[in-house]
Amino acid sequence: MERPDFAQYPYLVAWEVTNACMLACRHCRASAQPHPLPGELSTEEGLRLIEEVATYRPKPLLLLTGGDPLARPDLFSLIARARELGLKVGLTPAATPLLTQEMVFRLREVGVTRLALSLDGASPESHDAFRGEKGTFARTLAALDWARDAGLPTQVNTTVTRENWPELKAMPERLAEKGVVLWSLFFLVPVGRGMLLKQLSAREFEEVLHWLYEVSKVYPFHVKTTEAHHFRRVVLQRREAEGGKDRALAAGESLHREYFQDGMEHSRLGVTDGNGFVFVSATGHVAPSGFLPVYAGNVRERPLLEIYRESPLFRQLRDKDLLKGKCGVCEYRYVCGGSRARAWAETGDYLAADPRCAYVPPAWLDLKGKRPLAERRGA
Repeated sequence: MERPDFAQYPYLVAWEVTNACMLACRHCRASAQPHPLPGELSTEEGLRLIEEVATYRPKPLLLLTGGDPLARPDLFSLIARARELGLKVGLTPAATPLLTQEMVFRLREVGVTRLALSLDGASPESHDAFRGEKGTFARTLAALDWARDAGLPTQVNTTVTRENWPELKAMPERLAEKGVVLWSLFFLVPVGRGMLLKQLSAREFEEVLHWLYEVSKVYPFHVKTTEAHHFRRVVLQRREAEGGKDRALAAGESLHREYFQDGMEHSRLGVTDGNGFVFVSATGHVAPSGFLPVYAGNVRERPLLEIYRESPLFRQLRDKDLLKGKCGVCEYRYVCGGSRARAWAETGDYLAADPRCAYVPPAWLDLKGKRPLAERRGA
């Protein structure tokens, strides 16, 4: 497969517009608080960042996240400027009293391309406990309905932990009923408040990823994963074995983009932390991902693109031949590469093998001398 060249421009830019949020979610990588952090990017600085991003070719997708983006007073000015410059804008609001029907319609009017809402359980009891506030489950479902009425496409983000995994099997039917275009599953990385939660084991990861592939064959929405890049390997293996159709968003089988009705393309190339993806914190620090809080610079001091292109951190993450352990010899490393955020969180080395991948590449067995000689010779 031809390797994608993300060395020049990122495919997706995520900006944490504020750390402020009324919720206290148990998994929050940002450990968000009710008030903004001191020194968050000003309106002028935010507009300058958006104007720079709009010069990239091709133009990346812009994701405004938090905290809760709705807690930022100048949010509509930022969105309007991004849309004026031709950027597609995704937004991830929290399900707080700020998220009203009127707000959803305003977001549509100002030009938000897609609304991403979180559901981390199939019942009010489990989801509200996860989010730290009663009523968030009901408000999220209502917001999905409001968005559909407004003609604003939606995706649902779900954090996957050992605690909530058993409930996830009840969610696809509800998501289909709500008309979401994408189910995006974030596999817990132990950073921020998420350090107190339990991850799935490598074997459980594999079980969930295979189940998600089955979901992608049956339901009308697309399925993707974050920090479980080996879903791409599972999808490619299953497609090769079965030759069927699915709606899983994986990398490697083509160099074309998958287009949604809202124009929010999802790259079928190997977008990973620092390789096609860049994260800007509320105070301007630049990291490969919000789940990999290792900073390469600050947009107040250097242009974002300069940091992305030239910093040693990003350059290392884009070179899949630098990966260590079994990830470094895996035949899927250019479309997967493992979770660099999880490797860092669990080992302290962002180039280490993904600790939650059960797959053992044949080349790794050869290195360890654990494959039968006849098999290695192709007999």
